[in-house]
Amino acid sequence: MNQQPFAFALRPGVLAAALLIAGAAQAQTAGSERESLETLRQTTLQLIEALVQQGVLPADKARALVAQAEARARATVAEQQKAEQNTVRIQYVPASVRQQIANEVREEVVAQAKAERWGDVNAVPEWVDRFRFDGEIRVGYQRDMFDKTNAPEVFQQIAGQNINNTLIDRDRERLRARLGLTARVTQDVTAALRLTTGSSSDPVSTNQTLGNYGSKYNFALDRAYLRARSQDVLPWLTTTAGRIPNPFFSTDLMWDDDLAFDGIALQYEDPAASTREWRPFATVGWFPLQDSERSASNAARSRSLLAAQGGVEWVPSNEFRAKVGLALYDFHNVSGVRNDFNSVTQNGTQPAFRQKGNTLFNLSNPTNFSGPFGLAADYRVLNLTTAVDYTLFNPVHLILGADYVKNIGYSRARTLARTGLNLAPEDQGYMLRAAIGMPNMLLKGDWQLSLAYRYLEADAVLDAFTDSDFHLGGTNNKGFIVGAQYGLSRNTWLSARWLSSREISGLPLSINSLQVNFHARF
Repeated sequence: MNQQPFAFALRPGVLAAALLIAGAAQAQTAGSERESLETLRQTTLQLIEALVQQGVLPADKARALVAQAEARARATVAEQQKAEQNTVRIQYVPASVRQQIANEVREEVVAQAKAERWGDVNAVPEWVDRFRFDGEIRVGYQRDMFDKTNAPEVFQQIAGQNINNTLIDRDRERLRARLGLTARVTQDVTAALRLTTGSSSDPVSTNQTLGNYGSKYNFALDRAYLRARSQDVLPWLTTTAGRIPNPFFSTDLMWDDDLAFDGIALQYEDPAASTREWRPFATVGWFPLQDSERSASNAARSRSLLAAQGGVEWVPSNEFRAKVGLALYDFHNVSGVRNDFNSVTQNGTQPAFRQKGNTLFNLSNPTNFSGPFGLAADYRVLNLTTAVDYTLFNPVHLILGADYVKNIGYSRARTLARTGLNLAPEDQGYMLRAAIGMPNMLLKGDWQLSLAYRYLEADAVLDAFTDSDFHLGGTNNKGFIVGAQYGLSRNTWLSARWLSSREISGLPLSINSLQVNFHARF
């Protein structure tokens, strides 16, 4: 009877000993923790078994004590696992690494804040910055004066030339308006559109003659193209496709300033060359001129232009630069084909647009004096263009230019076979120009004076695409151009030109023109 109290008196000691052993086990390193726990477990079980054998502790109570301890142990482990799931373990990071991370995050946040204009109440969305608008309005006066010794227009029209007036002077008020949009689609691709005044059927003039009894004027799509240039893959190559601006280094002896090209152009220009003294460039392109669907009633082929140009710019100093380019323009299927007897299937070989000057022949068979008329010659034009810009004293420049064209595709034999006309070649042209003053009218007080002489034989180039102002457009002309410009304010200026021309061969046609214009660019 006295053993029961003794047994109960020993239980706290046994448990205390177990706790001391457990504490000692927990103090061990992580590598021996499992071994220590197993030693503790075996020691405790042996101690309880010894107490049972000595009669100190009944066997049933010993079993209950072990079961209770195991249950509590499982509950404790479960609570520890649950606590560990909610515990965030942070790995130690050195101070230098923490500082580097902080600096990088700060730079990214500042860059994003600048790009998105955080805190700027007047900020516009980021996508707006990807669009750029530009435009120009020009209003002016033009007087065309015809020499009284000119041949009447009816004689020009019998030869097929597109001339409506050769004797009566004309005064006109003229307007030109342009509005362009350029969008940065990606880092490597841009898209552009431009609307302009003028006739949609005239590719070389965007002028609108005022005086239409109050009726509204057309605003036509003049340009629409995509331009791609990769910063990583072939960074020296620019591809432009659609209705594009003139991609060639040239003058209006070959291409009118208002002309846009339908097609695709590949341009070579090394970005790294901008810091070098010698800067090569090159352009190749294919351009459809007139699409023609062939059928039983239409034997005309589609017309196109294949062109290539290479050149170099020399920049020995900031005060001097010179540029030269050699181009070959190969026109396909532009010459006319005479109809078979009582047939009209070749009527489509007449050009869709002409100015005047190119040698023509009648396509009708039998002959109808009203035409249609086709081009007598083939056109494969070699074009050499040079320009020199020398800064006399900043900001006054001396600008010199020279341009030469030769229609190496002209064949007297082929022209004779095609037309029945034995014609002497008229297949060359050139232009010389000198200007002094500012290259562009940007600020108030900017000025420029210029003088040019041009000589362009009848079949040197296609009359459809050359300058539309001199001699009122076309080829078979020679003469002088005197010009002056003066800046009235920022991007606003006055200009005046006197154009004096006459024919090189054929019927007499002498024309003088005065142009005075007010320009505003935005």
